[in-house]
Amino acid sequence: MTYPRIDLEGATIAITGAARGIGLATAKAFIEAGAYVALGDLDEALAVQAAADLGDHAMGHALDVTDKSSYAAFLDATAQWRGLPLDVLVNNAGVMPNGAFLEQSDRIDQLTMDVNVYGVIHGMRLALPGMVERGYGHVVNVASLAGKFPLQGLAVYNASKFAVVGLTAATRLEMEGTGVSVSTVLPSAVRTELSSGIDLGFLPTVDPEDIAAAVVRTVKTRAGETSVPGYVGVLANAHGLIPGPVMRAFRKVAHDDAAISRVDDDVRRVYLDRIEKQ
Repeated sequence: MTYPRIDLEGATIAITGAARGIGLATAKAFIEAGAYVALGDLDEALAVQAAADLGDHAMGHALDVTDKSSYAAFLDATAQWRGLPLDVLVNNAGVMPNGAFLEQSDRIDQLTMDVNVYGVIHGMRLALPGMVERGYGHVVNVASLAGKFPLQGLAVYNASKFAVVGLTAATRLEMEGTGVSVSTVLPSAVRTELSSGIDLGFLPTVDPEDIAAAVVRTVKTRAGETSVPGYVGVLANAHGLIPGPVMRAFRKVAHDDAAISRVDDDVRRVYLDRIEKQ
């Protein structure tokens, strides 16, 4: 499948959850490529400050991805800012509460699904029609390798990311022939606030800048899925073919229960307190 080329020099990009972590790193990477980036975040003040720090190629705006009208207002503000159509949408906003499945609250479960799944749905439903009408555009959904490889202590987070992987793949098929591409980027554990306080042991970790580079790269490759690092994606896709006893031994050595058993509660509480106030 071939797609119309998107030149990042002067392109208009919208990124959710862009005031910190992967979102902010991605904004910086796009700006370095010559693009103009709208940073949407629930923390409006932080988004505005981050945009000011990035210069005149950035704009900060309030965004609650769980509220479709808020998302629409963000995309409208992006269009008014530049007076140009949206070239690329990056659905990055996400939350990752951890804990044993039976001990997590219904409210946090609902928040996880609302942010991680419905945030992506809202963004695509709002941005894709205009892209299809114009015959070009690109959407990147930041999922997780947890959307392919389940981990203890992250059951509902796993469920949300499995949903994003499937949602992206199916929507990509529906977009064939329109000139619009839909891709997903699947990071392993990223060294951001999301994983703070969890000792991930041998599980591979990457930096936000690694994910940012992968997101920007999809504008050129239009790959359906991009895992970071790539070799972990291969393992995640193949894990169902590995004999059960071998996989159980691997999980034990890799401490796949780290989100329950290897947690610094004091450090972790800072992040959990923030998302629980949403």
